[in-house]
Amino acid sequence: MSSSRATLIQVAERAGVSLASTSRALHGTGASQKMVDRVRAAAAELGYSPDAIGRSLRMKRTFQVAFAVADIGNPVYVEMLTAIHEVLAPHGYRVVVMSTGPTVVSTTDLVHSLGSGFVDGMIVSPLRTDDALVAAIREAPVPVVVIGRSLEQQGIDSVSTDSAAGLGQAVAHLLEIGRRRIGFVNGPLDTTPGAARQRGFDAATSAPGFAGDHAETERADDFTVAAGLAAARRLLSRTPAAGPFDAVVAANDLLAIGVVRAARELGLSVPGDVAVTGMDDTEIGRVFQPSLTSVSLGSAERGAAAARLVLGRVDDVAEPAQQIAIGPRLFVRESTAQEESAR
Repeated sequence: MSSSRATLIQVAERAGVSLASTSRALHGTGASQKMVDRVRAAAAELGYSPDAIGRSLRMKRTFQVAFAVADIGNPVYVEMLTAIHEVLAPHGYRVVVMSTGPTVVSTTDLVHSLGSGFVDGMIVSPLRTDDALVAAIREAPVPVVVIGRSLEQQGIDSVSTDSAAGLGQAVAHLLEIGRRRIGFVNGPLDTTPGAARQRGFDAATSAPGFAGDHAETERADDFTVAAGLAAARRLLSRTPAAGPFDAVVAANDLLAIGVVRAARELGLSVPGDVAVTGMDDTEIGRVFQPSLTSVSLGSAERGAAAARLVLGRVDDVAEPAQQIAIGPRLFVRESTAQEESAR
């Protein structure tokens, strides 16, 4: 039977269950896994394809959620997207991926466009925020969940992480393995991650118990490999009075890859001459050579948490705003491996 002829009633009859149970099973809401498997098997036999437009009209929903980020090619956002899809898909939702670009104005304009009704909710991870963006999110006609800094004071659902503490973990690890002259390659300070990670580095290296001999920051123009390469060339070409840098902390894995490339250009080995740490614990960092020691900020966990928040908000807009925090965790790999380091 072709998909154009098969109906939901026929699927229910083939599965031997009620029409309501069939609908719940196909849309992933309120049905047991046994029921879902039974109904989906019947639908596959009949070649049934749900009428998405009709469903949207009946329920006054688009069954679409936007995921808006500055750079859709960044591996952090890819990991978030995968987790968001895994949460939303069983409930019949599609994810619409949108690029905001780097400016806060473009992000604010996108939030304002939600009034056109093309999605039921949005998950946004803004690189930059200001009062206008916060106001737009609060006034949005559909639920908006922010992945980034906590917006508890503004009454906005958010999923945050403590990247400043994560930066401190990276510095502590480098000191533990005997590194004393630590450089930091950060991104732009006017961004949420850049500001937070700078706070973390400054706090870790200015604390009374700091055991290092020198700490210095070099800022990259962006959070990309190319920007990291340029910044690391500048940093590693300098020699502090205390001696050459023997460690570099990078504000994300892409910058860290640029640091490793710059070190190699200058004839330095990693980790022998320079130990390198990243942040975000991305797949590309894990498969890079040498594999990157990196601080995980729970990209997948943050994406999944945001997806659950937006689902709950679509069903109950009156619920109080929620703030969820995901803690950082350091993963040690080859780029700081002690057994390969020269002393």
